[in-house]
Amino acid sequence: MSLADVLFGRPLATSEERAEKVGWSAGIPIFGLDALSSAAYGPEAALTLLIPLGVAGTLYILPISVSIIVLLLIVYTSYRQTIAAYPTGGGSYTVASQNLGPNAGLLAGTALMIDYVLTAAVGISAGVGALVSAVPGLQPHTLGICLAILILLMVINLRGVREVGAVFMIPTYLFIACLLGAIAFGLIKTVLGAGHPQPVVSPPSLHPATAQISAWLVLQAFSSGCTAMTGVEAVSNGVRAFREPVVKSAQRTLTVIIGILALMLAGIAYLVRAYAIGATPPGESGYQSVLSQLIAAVAGKNVFYYVAIASILLVLALSANTAFADFPRLCRAIAEDGYLPISFANRGRRLVYSQGIVVLGVLCGILLIIFGGVTDRLIPLYAIGAFLAFTLSQAGMVVHWRRARGRGWRHSMLVNGLGAVATGITVLVVAVAKFAEGAWITVMLIPALIVLMLAIRRHYDKVFAETDDPTPLQIADLRPPIVVVPMLRWGKVSKKALDFALRVSPDVLVLHIDQPEEKEKLPHDVWKNLVQSPAKMAGVPPPPLVHLKSPYRFVVQPILDYVLDLERENPDRQVAVLIPELAERRWYNYLLYNQRARLLKALLLLKGNQQIVIIDVPWYLGDRTSLMPKRDDGIRLPRAAGGNVTRESGDSEQDG
Repeated sequence: MSLADVLFGRPLATSEERAEKVGWSAGIPIFGLDALSSAAYGPEAALTLLIPLGVAGTLYILPISVSIIVLLLIVYTSYRQTIAAYPTGGGSYTVASQNLGPNAGLLAGTALMIDYVLTAAVGISAGVGALVSAVPGLQPHTLGICLAILILLMVINLRGVREVGAVFMIPTYLFIACLLGAIAFGLIKTVLGAGHPQPVVSPPSLHPATAQISAWLVLQAFSSGCTAMTGVEAVSNGVRAFREPVVKSAQRTLTVIIGILALMLAGIAYLVRAYAIGATPPGESGYQSVLSQLIAAVAGKNVFYYVAIASILLVLALSANTAFADFPRLCRAIAEDGYLPISFANRGRRLVYSQGIVVLGVLCGILLIIFGGVTDRLIPLYAIGAFLAFTLSQAGMVVHWRRARGRGWRHSMLVNGLGAVATGITVLVVAVAKFAEGAWITVMLIPALIVLMLAIRRHYDKVFAETDDPTPLQIADLRPPIVVVPMLRWGKVSKKALDFALRVSPDVLVLHIDQPEEKEKLPHDVWKNLVQSPAKMAGVPPPPLVHLKSPYRFVVQPILDYVLDLERENPDRQVAVLIPELAERRWYNYLLYNQRARLLKALLLLKGNQQIVIIDVPWYLGDRTSLMPKRDDGIRLPRAAGGNVTRESGDSEQDG
């Protein structure tokens, strides 16, 4: 078993794809971790901005949370409709592209790509930040722990979708059970206490108010709290990962995720107000997260408290998995339209889009290194991309319903229109409120990525236009190419190359570099006895030996110049350059040889044209097989796996 099999599992055949599909229960940890875990930092982000209001800040968190929940439900309704309308994967990019045009699709796609990178970085840094707050001795190792978790997530996702669901299911459901259990217990105590429950462990006292309430402060708190809505798009992007019935499974997964998240946000906001819990300044001595204060106030610091905190830390750190689930799928959709390298659309050994996973990991790692793995430095860049994608997706659905005009289309169009307006306003609020804090980076990066993607598409269009040829194959005047064989000395390698050259064409030229400071490596008598005489005896014209002078000891350049001159002198002929080359079994042995053959190929590719053909003739060191196979009357074709080989001759077909 290879190391790759141990790390990533055995390769999966395309026919095994159905077994990799997941149901709604496994879909929650795969596509819902980001949305669910945001309940741990979304309300706290809003409360942090309300610290200057003192006790009054806890009063405003409830209406702010209600506003976020209303917006969340609007977006949920829209994406539920999107899943039904686009069962093959209806993320914002697809919806915007098909209904608003390719430019709107690129805007949504780039916004989401940036948001997914930030989602991964924020999720990991938030989990590690919570761990460091619980174990201060780990503070110097914050970045190292972040990168270790990032590598772990990459490896798990490269193993396939089903593996991800199995690994993350236990921590996800433990987190849901602990947090909802704490909220339910807190609500019961609040009702029994007539709205004023007695905390088991009193939260830190709130500081006196140092500022007055203002619309701007509320908008800032709202924009920070909206980070709790990131990740909502994930299910609509990953519809194809679900088992049949695909639409029902995806919709059920989305419903459960949104329902649980809404309950968490509402419960946290209500209990924060009931227990007078406020945020503590992050990064300062005595920092304690809002959820830590809440669970301690409701249940005390017992076994349940530590299990709940552990589940929160684990889910926060693993919440980046939502980005790893969706970023590769988004890149696949964009690549299929020609705006990203087509390799993003290729599935790897475990039927996942491996290149997207690796690229996301690299970008996330760079971001964590730049910002030192600190969540507060990343939050200002967050949420703009998600809400911009929400807006374009819902605007696209308005156009979709207007075109489709199916049953209930007016109601659906109204819902999506309302969602587009609400999320559009939110984009403006978040962008303005966080612009100076770092959101300007996201605002500038989106158009830069769009320009890059348009350049990639132009390149693909140019290549297709240049290589497309609808004309049939021309076989009226077939002439063999002029074959050029560079030869340093006579040996098995050069013998194999010359043998092959004489089979390809009667017009063969052998090039030898004469260097004055070296002894002749191809003596005249060797050439006469081992090449010319055998050729004449076989009735084959012996190939000419061309001596190229090289007073400056160059080897590659004289050959290159000769081939280019030969091509110019014979514009009606193809020139085939056969390059003899040693093939080593062990990569490190290549360090023992010069790389003239590779350099010559590279220069021919760079400076050549359509008339020049490059043919590798490798000699495998250590291979004991015979130089050439015995001649046969025909070509023996291998049978294709699972079927027969069909040979066509005129209009008839027969099995090979």
